[in-house]
Amino acid sequence: MQPTQPQGRLELTWTNKHLRLLAHDDGSYEWIDPADHRIAEVRLLHDAGTIGETTPSSTRAEDNLLIRGDALNALASLAELPEFAKEYLGKVRLAYLDPPFNTQQSWLHYDDALEHSVWLTMMRDRLQQIKRLLDPEQGSIWVHCDDSEQAYLKAMMDEVFGRHSFVANVIWEKADSPRMDARLFSARHDHLLVFRRGDRWTPNPMPMDSKEMTHFDRVGVDGERYRRVLLRKWGANSRRQDRPNLFYPLRAPDGTEVWPIRSDGTEGYWRWSSERYKTNENAIEWVQQSAGWQPYVRQMAREALHRPPETLWRYDEVGSNRQGKAEVKALALTPEPFATPKPERLLERIVRVASSPNDIVLDCFLGSGTTAAVAHKLGRRWVGIERSAETVDVFAKPRLEKVVAGHDPGGITETVGWERGGGFRILDVAPSMFSAVEGTVYLADWATNSALAEATAAQLGFPHKPNPPYAGQRGRSRLAVIDGLVNEAAVRLLAEGLAEGERLVVCGTAVDPAAQPALRELRPGSSVRKIPASILRAYRDVAQRDRTTSRRVGEPPTSDGPTAIPSERTESEAPA
Repeated sequence: MQPTQPQGRLELTWTNKHLRLLAHDDGSYEWIDPADHRIAEVRLLHDAGTIGETTPSSTRAEDNLLIRGDALNALASLAELPEFAKEYLGKVRLAYLDPPFNTQQSWLHYDDALEHSVWLTMMRDRLQQIKRLLDPEQGSIWVHCDDSEQAYLKAMMDEVFGRHSFVANVIWEKADSPRMDARLFSARHDHLLVFRRGDRWTPNPMPMDSKEMTHFDRVGVDGERYRRVLLRKWGANSRRQDRPNLFYPLRAPDGTEVWPIRSDGTEGYWRWSSERYKTNENAIEWVQQSAGWQPYVRQMAREALHRPPETLWRYDEVGSNRQGKAEVKALALTPEPFATPKPERLLERIVRVASSPNDIVLDCFLGSGTTAAVAHKLGRRWVGIERSAETVDVFAKPRLEKVVAGHDPGGITETVGWERGGGFRILDVAPSMFSAVEGTVYLADWATNSALAEATAAQLGFPHKPNPPYAGQRGRSRLAVIDGLVNEAAVRLLAEGLAEGERLVVCGTAVDPAAQPALRELRPGSSVRKIPASILRAYRDVAQRDRTTSRRVGEPPTSDGPTAIPSERTESEAPA
């Protein structure tokens, strides 16, 4: 009888895992098929202002970026738009995420099973985008969570990044006093799940504090402080059979032979190989004890000023939730402080452990802006993404303005010697070019039939004859002008509406290089072009003025409605 071959794999499953979540501008979500054209859409990033010192608009991707809009859309834009992909794709050194924890409070009108599924899908889709942005060799991601989702999140991140990429579960003591009104347990900790993108990533060491330095209680003849560490290693995890190459005899000062064996006969091993012992014998200090001669290693204080980070972070080292709220309250941004800010010392440790000066730090759930503020003070480049325009306008933007101007005396400002300087650029995620009604996908009229289309048609010699989604026609060639990124999904929709034998010229404010070969395959003789800079600049000046008069971030110009193009699915196949 043939043995049964193993099948399947270890994974976490949840309701609608095979679908994707599409975020709408009003904050709602919709389950859709991964093949939906809207999933492939990459939205533009519109300039919405600058603070402090920034580069010219032609190199805006090099600035610190405060992005208003949904994280999934913003992350896709950073990875796909050519000007941003050059700066961020595979170059982010640290991603820190502090997503909503309690799904019962964050996602309304769902039963429990679906509610957790919404949260997991939301996180998975964003983690997959972040993985693309992380440095493949030196990038790491730190996700903040509590026990409501920690176990599920860990299993899902194993699937996204690979179980071998898990580094640590850091425990942060978030509360500086117990809750006496707790019904069962007084919860005092959160989790920081740490994964790395590549096998070469290692954390930066942490400096020893004054308490740890007291262990170096001896002084050598040269006046240097040191401590003694026993060369012999034993215990449950220190057995001879585990490291046979570290089991050998040493010669004590009186000539006797010394083995790594305890007086009760328990066998251990030496910390050093015989070769290393011979090379560093002058660092050994022999001490005669009741059990005989014992070799110790002299560990010099100057050589041990740094230590590897540990997995337990106490509030007296990195601050507590109470201290985080006090820091934001001291900034006097609003009468009512932000609900869940993290203390700057906590983010300082994360940023120091996982990055170096000038590295890129990313936070796609920016909230009150703590990550960006700390990264700025520590000399890192940063990208902060926050979907709530109100949170950006009330908390993150004013806070970061204070950092740039040197009007933020709290947090880590004094300990790191921050004064003032730098700047950042504010960007808005553009509205979607697509909409859908009863299974039919549309290209929005505002994106295809506007002053931009008329100006581009004139520039290219096409009579402007709006027949949405097309802006003009010359012989057997149709012109389509897109205020957005022209990618494969967009050209497929546009090509579906052509008559037999017609060709297409597509002009967009941004162009994915893959769009041209895709369109030529669909319609030989067709072409994709980028809208001339002179036209685009004039149009953007007007659009910028329109946007600044609207309270709603990224609100599209008013239009008479979308332009219908049949989707590749039938109505019965459309997601519910």
